[in-house]
Amino acid sequence: MNSIAQQAPQRKVAIGVDTHKYLHVAVALDELGGRLADLTVSADSGGYALLEAWATGLGRIIAFGIEGTGSYGAGVTSHVRRCGHRVIEVNRPDRRERRLSGKSDLLDAENAARAALSGRATATPKAADGQIEMLRQIKIAKDTAVKARTQAMVTLKTLIVTAPPDLREELQGLPRMALIGRCAGLRPGPLTTPIAATKHALRGLARRWQLLQTEIREHERQLTTITSAVAPAMVGAFGIGADTAAELLIVAGDNPDRVHSEAAWAKLCGVCPIPASSGLRTRYRLNRGGHRQANAALYRTVIVRLRFHQPTIDYVARRTAEGKTKAEIIRCLKRYVAREVWAYLHPERHERPKLVA
Repeated sequence: MNSIAQQAPQRKVAIGVDTHKYLHVAVALDELGGRLADLTVSADSGGYALLEAWATGLGRIIAFGIEGTGSYGAGVTSHVRRCGHRVIEVNRPDRRERRLSGKSDLLDAENAARAALSGRATATPKAADGQIEMLRQIKIAKDTAVKARTQAMVTLKTLIVTAPPDLREELQGLPRMALIGRCAGLRPGPLTTPIAATKHALRGLARRWQLLQTEIREHERQLTTITSAVAPAMVGAFGIGADTAAELLIVAGDNPDRVHSEAAWAKLCGVCPIPASSGLRTRYRLNRGGHRQANAALYRTVIVRLRFHQPTIDYVARRTAEGKTKAEIIRCLKRYVAREVWAYLHPERHERPKLVA
């Protein structure tokens, strides 16, 4: 009689992993959906190795279904992928299912395994191991710096409104850069009066703005360097540029082949139509899903082309004569740009796209 250890290599198993900041919980299912075992490991390299060895000992692994592959599960995803296993990104169950079945780490891990085993989850996670991951890190730093710079300027102008009259009249009406320079050069002296305290606060905010401006320019320089190396054709396309190209490359990831078709890419960017038919009426509606930053990047490109790109201007005139509204035309243009970007992401499959919508 064969032992369980002898039978295990012949058995197919699916592993579900519920990820957390410090611990990961895994559940193994056989190919018929029967629960085999569970394991809790620490969220570090030792825990990842223990999880992979435990799963391999249970049988031949069909796939790992992992929640949060872009956050808490990034480390374990990278480890099991390097070990040669297939990884599927699993979304958490919807609220209705959780209300009916309950919520625990073991249940979440089991649901992840069942999603991978049944084929309900099919998404391939981003590789996050190349230049696109570098872009993502720099883009996060730049975006937060831009937000902080805006906040510093808003606060500075608010302080000017409530400043003592002499100081307020001196600073109001100045252009932005002149205002920053004037405030950065203020000399408050001893903080013994309200006007001295106001000058001290304004100087601090102005100098913070200047530091953030320098930081943002450095991030932009790095983004331009990397995007020009990764996708020079996309960066050079009309109305795209380095920042928009970086956003779209980040959405695609280091392994853009995980998006199987141009239609799937359009859906990921939220620019594909959604059927909304009923009875004898056939119609489509705007897709309000997808990656909102990618959708915003496509929108910015379209707005630039509406003003300065002559083929786009001609297209708008033609579609307007056909009775299309401006919103409908912009939706069409966003889909055209998404198709163009898809060609830039796969230059080996497509010719260089024309800039005519």
